[in-house]
Amino acid sequence: MLRPFRRNLTHLIALPLVTFGCIVSVLRLQLPQLNALKQGTKSATAIALQREVKLERLRLDLLKNIPAFSFDNLLADWVFISFLIYFGDNEARAATDYRLSPEYFEVIIDRDPKFLDAYLFLSASSSLYAGMPERSVALMSKGLESLSPQVPPRSYYIWRYKGIDELLFLGEANSARKSFENAAKWASTYADLESQQVAARSIQTAEFISLNPNSRLAQVSAWSMVLENAVDERTRNLAINRIEKLGGNIIVTPEGRLRIQLQPEN
Repeated sequence: MLRPFRRNLTHLIALPLVTFGCIVSVLRLQLPQLNALKQGTKSATAIALQREVKLERLRLDLLKNIPAFSFDNLLADWVFISFLIYFGDNEARAATDYRLSPEYFEVIIDRDPKFLDAYLFLSASSSLYAGMPERSVALMSKGLESLSPQVPPRSYYIWRYKGIDELLFLGEANSARKSFENAAKWASTYADLESQQVAARSIQTAEFISLNPNSRLAQVSAWSMVLENAVDERTRNLAINRIEKLGGNIIVTPEGRLRIQLQPEN
């Protein structure tokens, strides 16, 4: 009586192992040129670093098309970890650049558009560091096509990231206004305090933009969002610098929260 059960159990265990074996086999068949490039890149010279970038670009191009055998979320997680290693290597990025950033997120969003945390890093790395806000906005727009106000939870933040990039880096005030309006609409579907505050701030920013596309209030509001969500010290310092140049003073409340006080225009 136990034999059919054991046979089924064996099949259940073997299936994922076979699937991963297929992935490994495909990689082995398609990566010989990558392995050739990898030789001699251990020394941290400019040439070696450029070679590593070429290697990584080839790997990402491969991952855009390789079958995941229903393990798309796992693949997206793996690529996100690779991105964090790439982004966090300050010495290497100083010698090269951050232009591979959107390539990581093209893979991640294609495989798992509901990966909420990835969108924040997409905006920071691709718009602020790589200087490619067009790619950032395009990827967020693509991801939003697969989302709804409740899936994933708090997906309204993606509309805010998109609005920030459109306003601050592309100068597309009308598109930014619509993004903040959508952020407010999606956030208002939640009853918790955080979401209600996001809804109120988003509609306020949309109104600032509507009244004056070049409004200091709108720009300070957007930079304050960058500051609140800064993923590293460089982004934080950049946001503080831009706020101060726009005439804003940053005050830390006794509760440890940041408050922006805007000086009146001359």
